[in-house]
Amino acid sequence: MTLTEPVIIGALSPSRAGDFMTCPLLYRFRVIDQLPEKPSPAAVRGTVVHAVLERLYDLPAPRRSVGAALELLEPQWLRLLAEEPLYAQMFADDAEREQWLAQARGMLERYFRLEDPTRLEPAERELYVEAVLDGGLLLRGYVDRLDVAPTGEVRVVDYKTGSAPGPEFEAKALFQMKFYALVLWRLRGQVPRLLQLVYLGGQGEVLRYAPDEADLLATERKVMALWAAIERALESGEWRARRSRLCDWCDHQALCPEFGGSPPPVPDRQPGDTVRSSRRAATDEL
Repeated sequence: MTLTEPVIIGALSPSRAGDFMTCPLLYRFRVIDQLPEKPSPAAVRGTVVHAVLERLYDLPAPRRSVGAALELLEPQWLRLLAEEPLYAQMFADDAEREQWLAQARGMLERYFRLEDPTRLEPAERELYVEAVLDGGLLLRGYVDRLDVAPTGEVRVVDYKTGSAPGPEFEAKALFQMKFYALVLWRLRGQVPRLLQLVYLGGQGEVLRYAPDEADLLATERKVMALWAAIERALESGEWRARRSRLCDWCDHQALCPEFGGSPPPVPDRQPGDTVRSSRRAATDEL
């Protein structure tokens, strides 16, 4: 019997799902138009801190110290800068860059107050996961860390370099984690025991949530409803702008009707056009 790949109707990651929920026009600019955006110092700092924490676990457990993490910081920043020299333009002068690095050092020091890496042996780091739902939608993304207990229970961990959200925004923060839990459930047939968000900004905080099948089925329904809304926008050509406090950080205000701008004509491109060429077999990743 020959197994055939399922028909893929499109692809969605937690970030792009979050874009559409925040502002459908932002989703269009990023996914359909693929407009360039200038690098954000906060986002780049997050990338560097993530890289340090990933490589920290390459060291033997006794050597995973604050000092070791801080020693990894500058090499990871220089590696990233070599890959994208434009990042150097984020800073007005050396003092601004040093302040940026000092903030990253503070996040790494804070991490050691929230977790003890000498007592952890992650099963996976920066794990790419993907799964196809019954309707043909491909879900995909990268999990920062996956811990597996001797009993087989799974903990999904994500590092955040911002501050922990208030109680009214916790559900939005947990959506990404439930998204990953859904993908892992569909891949492995096991609901992760715990979802853990490690916030390294502010005072530092850990947000934990234990999902169940009902949670993940609700997340699946929400994801499919989001995709249906995206498809309606594709058919109608209407990508509504949704004004919020996040607009202050948006690169596309000049093209946004909320700020007196006009979006360019919609290009002939569909989200997920490159799914088949870029898709990687999940069994190779797990």
